[in-house]
Formats: sequence, C-alpha cells, structure tokens
Amino acid sequence: MALIQIAEPGQSTAPHQHRLAVGIDLGTTNSLVATVRSGKANTLTDQEGRAILPSVVHYADDKTIVVGHKARELAVSDPHNTIVSVKRLMGRAAKDLKVLAEHMPYQFAEHDSVVPRIKTAGGEVSAVEVSAEILKSLKDRAEKTLGGDLTGAVITVPAYFDDAQRQATKDAARLAGLNVLRLLNEPTAAAVAYGLDSGEEGVVAIYDLGGGTFDVSILRLNKGVFEVLSTGGDSALGGDDFDLAVAEWLMAEAGITELTATLNRQIISEACRAKEALTNADSVTISLQMNEQSWATELSKIKFNELVDSLISKTLASCRRALRDAGIDKEAINNIVMVGGSTRVPAVRERVAEFFNTEPLVNIDPDEVVAIGASLQADILAGNNQDGDLLLLDVIPLSLGIETMGGLSEKIIHRNTPIPVARAQDFTTYKDGQTALAVHVVQGERELVTDCRSLARFELRGIPPMVAGAARIRVTYQVDADGLLSVSSLEESSGVEAAVTVKPSYGLSDNEIETMLRDSMDHAQEDLQARKLREEQVEADRVLVAIEAALLADGDRLLEADERRLIDQSRTQLAEVRQTGKAEEIKQAVKNLEKTCDAYIARRMNQSIHEAMAGHKIDEYTTNKDAE
Repeated sequence: MALIQIAEPGQSTAPHQHRLAVGIDLGTTNSLVATVRSGKANTLTDQEGRAILPSVVHYADDKTIVVGHKARELAVSDPHNTIVSVKRLMGRAAKDLKVLAEHMPYQFAEHDSVVPRIKTAGGEVSAVEVSAEILKSLKDRAEKTLGGDLTGAVITVPAYFDDAQRQATKDAARLAGLNVLRLLNEPTAAAVAYGLDSGEEGVVAIYDLGGGTFDVSILRLNKGVFEVLSTGGDSALGGDDFDLAVAEWLMAEAGITELTATLNRQIISEACRAKEALTNADSVTISLQMNEQSWATELSKIKFNELVDSLISKTLASCRRALRDAGIDKEAINNIVMVGGSTRVPAVRERVAEFFNTEPLVNIDPDEVVAIGASLQADILAGNNQDGDLLLLDVIPLSLGIETMGGLSEKIIHRNTPIPVARAQDFTTYKDGQTALAVHVVQGERELVTDCRSLARFELRGIPPMVAGAARIRVTYQVDADGLLSVSSLEESSGVEAAVTVKPSYGLSDNEIETMLRDSMDHAQEDLQARKLREEQVEADRVLVAIEAALLADGDRLLEADERRLIDQSRTQLAEVRQTGKAEEIKQAVKNLEKTCDAYIARRMNQSIHEAMAGHKIDEYTTNKDAE
C-alpha cells in the first residue's frame, strides 16, 4: 500500500514544487534582488558577499559588457562608455534630454529615434537596453544562488513613474528574460516589508529618497490591507543632486571653468564619497587631480547641510502636498519609513523628524527594504504563500479622462483611485446621422483638454446612423496592476467596438506631474468657471442645431409669420450671447428661446401623434391594452 505524505497547514507537501520568485529593486544608483526562503525575505549576495549591485554598465570596444562594481571603477577613467543613473532616462523622449544631458558625460546619437540612444565603444544603446543588462546580472545571481530558473519577478518602480516609464521597465525585463509578475511602487514595497515585520496599523508616510528619484506616499495599514491614500514626489530629485550640489561648490572653490568628461566624473565621484563620509564625520578632505597637479580642500558637515538644504526642502514640499491630497494632518501620521540610501544623510533624517514631529523608522536597511518588500509580494504572486492575506491597493497619480464636446475633460478614473481598476461611462452622438466617434484619452486634473496631457486617440466607426442622442456608446478605462492603461469603446445597439492600449513612447518631463497637480489647485475656481461656460456653450449649440433642423423640416407649415420672426430673433440673440456672454447669460438666452418655441414644439408633437395614428382606430389601442 502506498503512503500519502501530509504536512502541517501552510507547509508544502512537495518542497520541489516551490516556485522560484524574486523581488528586484531596480534603482538609479544601486540595485538589489531578494527572495523568500524558509518563510523569511533576504537579499541575495554575489560571490563576494555584497548585496548591492551598482546600477552601472560599461561597454568596451571589444563588445564586452561589464555590470556592477567593476563597471563603477571604470566610470572615472572611461566616462563616455560607462553608463550610470540610466533610470533617469527610462521612458524619456530625445526632446526631454535638454536639462538632463547638461550633467551627463555621454554622447547622444543624433538621428530620428524617438528614445535617446547613447554612443558607446560597443555601439549605440538605449536606456531600456542598459537597464536590461542590470536585470540580467541580478537574474543570473538569483538563479545561481537558488539553483534553478526563475518563475517570475516583482520589479519596483517609483510611484510617480508614468505609463511610458513603466512600459520601458517591463521592456527591459523582457529583454533580460524575466517574467514580470507585477510592477510594484517602491514606497508600497517598503510598506510591505515594514508592515509585515512590525505588524503596526495606522497611517504611515513612506519617505523614499534614492539616487535619482524622490517619492512620498501616505498609506493606511489595517489588518493586512495596504491602501495608498496619496502619492507625491519628483522623478528627477535624489542623491545624485546632492552630489551635484557638492560638485558645483568644488568647481567654484577650485576655480574650474572648463570641464572635461574625466574631470567631471572625478568631481562627482569625490562629491559622492564626501557625502557618504559626512554621515559619520564632522568634516572630510576632498582632493582632485587637475593637469597633473593635486588640489585639496575640506568640506564640513555644516557647509554640506547648507548646500543640500534647498533640496531637502523640495522633498518636504512634496510631503506637504501628499498630506493635503490624503486629507490628513501631520499629527495623524503614526510612523515615517525611510527608504533609499540618501536617507542616511543626517540632515535628511533631522528635517524629516522635525517636519512630522516623529522620529523616522530606520531599523531595516534603507537600501534593502524595497527589495525585501518586493520579494514578499513575489512569493504571494508565484503561489508559494497561497494563504497570504496581504492586499495591496496602489493608486494612479493623475486622473484619466476623455474629451467631450466643447473641449472639456470628463474624468473617468480619478486621481488616487486604487488599482487595478476599471471604470465605464456612457456617451452618445452629438449630430443626427453620426456614424463615427473620435475618442481622445487625456490625463490631468484641469477641466479643459488644452490644459491636460494627451495620451492617445482612436476612432469608433460603424455606428448606425441615428438621431442625435439615440446612440449608446460605452467607453471603458482599465488600469492594470502595473499602472498601464487600456481604453475600449462599444456601441451597444450594433456591437461595433474599438480599443487602444496606451503605450506612449516618451514620459512626462521632470516636474510635469507636480506642475499639473499644482496648477489644478491654483486654477481650481478659474477652471470651474471655464467648464461651466463651455457646458453652456455646448448646450446652446445643441439647441440652435435642433431648432434649425426643425424649422427646415416644417417651420413654414406650422408657424405664422409673427411667430417665425420671434423665434428668429431669439435664435439670433442666443447665437450672439453664446459668442461673448457669460455662462448665466447663455443659460438665460437658451431658456428664452425654448420658451419662445413652446407653442411650435407642441404643434410638432401633435402632428407626430396624428401621423402615427393615421389609418388606425382608437379601438385598436384600447383592445390591445385590455388584452395585456
């Protein structure tokens, strides 16, 4: 008789069936990979016991590609062929390089490519290809350590990454041969790690200051549910900018006016070293080699704090906006979770503690916390922890809407809505006999389309010709767990449909999301007035078109000369007010025209009833009704 193996609840009966899944923190400065083994999440190290992999890739003229620590060592001697901070270029268009390229030593190819391509000794490469090399290295490390092929990976991205930047990350993972289980916002990943470890409930602020990006998220933690109340941040602010502030001070102190690529990389490297040294020291000596001569100076912690003070203030301004968006006060925050290597800067921790009036949590390594949280989520998505009760509710950063008549933006999915999510609204045609509908997908908080960002356009064709307003067109917006949007439209009577997956080839500019949010608040009253005016103008146009069509059909038969003259006067008045009047004036003019046309409309209705009943007896309708 065969034996059946059993196990305790929650333990696998077949250990070899455990799926290998990892969490990857694809960072601007450093990257890490972690996994769950024996119920505990840990980062995976290389052969020398290092968990951190510098996000640096070097391309040699013999086509050799070096990733990580060895590549970082080549950054000073060969800056043109050593790519660092490539995350800042992810999902960006060539036109977005104007500001970023000023502080990058690379040579960008000049051709019609939508995405920027960097010239290297090994050939031209894009940000996606560079990121793929980093992911390949992490994938190889994981498979060697775990002894098998990976089922999938959860890869983290900044909460403020838009559709293009998220899609670029997924493309890089595909090039690296990774199956992406999900893209997870970095602050949410940190909440997963801290929430499971500490078991605390309440409202938490995730302050994530990495090498190239800053994110702040306000989350509510309650019985395993992680709900993101709001997000904020800056996709072009991080520890690299701290280094740049020190580098600019060094150049001024040393009197450097002309900067070569090698000297630039040397200065940035020394600035970074000084920043890290000042975490535990009151001052540090900085030396540079210029034209075979040595130059040295001393940087104190007090001076360093002055140099980076404005940058820290920028992060706190984002925190203030995130709190306002979440509708809570600072006093409601239970804990502040510090994420990212740049949060080791003492001045950052001091300013954050002062702002929230609470000491921040730093008991998990800020460099590793995101990867650990991602690995916990990967373990659940891979099916290894089927009893896991963790629920993640990320949100979209900006409202998604559709253009309606008058250039208005009708919001279908509002900002800070948890994802994944699907929302649908019904629309109709504007003109008689309309057989097509143009769908314009927009993103933003403003009321007018011209003040929002255009995401996509497509057309729904084949609508049966009907009178205006008779067609029923359902437009559905769906945002998946990775934050990617798809839009579909369906005319319900005929079944014709059309759809588009929004995959833009470029991302928002550095501060575009922040600017859009700020503008929506600064212009809130103005936008409401503009929307009200547009709505009344659209209604005026609809009434004018309807009256004109009716008059052409039977105006001469049903109207006396005096009645026609009064209607024409009201039409003219409405047309004039529609062009120059205010919303209330247009609304009143519409009412006046409708009142003038009351008798005419009644006659038209009576005529329609007589025509419908022609050739029938009243008994037919009475008999049918009784039968029912």
